[in-house]
Amino acid sequence: MGQQPAIDHPAPLLDPTPAERAEMVAVAAYYLAERRGFAPGGAEADWLRAEAQIERMLAAARGAGVDADTFRELGMRNALRLWAE
Repeated sequence: MGQQPAIDHPAPLLDPTPAERAEMVAVAAYYLAERRGFAPGGAEADWLRAEAQIERMLAAARGAGVDADTFRELGMRNALRLWAE
């Protein structure tokens, strides 16, 4: 009996769920707050900036052909460094 060829499964697309996206924004906002020394009064601006960063980062990653598994391996902080403004 001959061997059957291995089935090549495509990598999962980089399309986070709303909950995953919200977590990404929260992590990015934390890093932004950390960068400004956690000074009071900037949480809303951090959140809005983080949302924009995440959207740009996801768009750039998709454009570069990065799949969900590779993105997960990068980790959020490294991904933000790669695609941050």
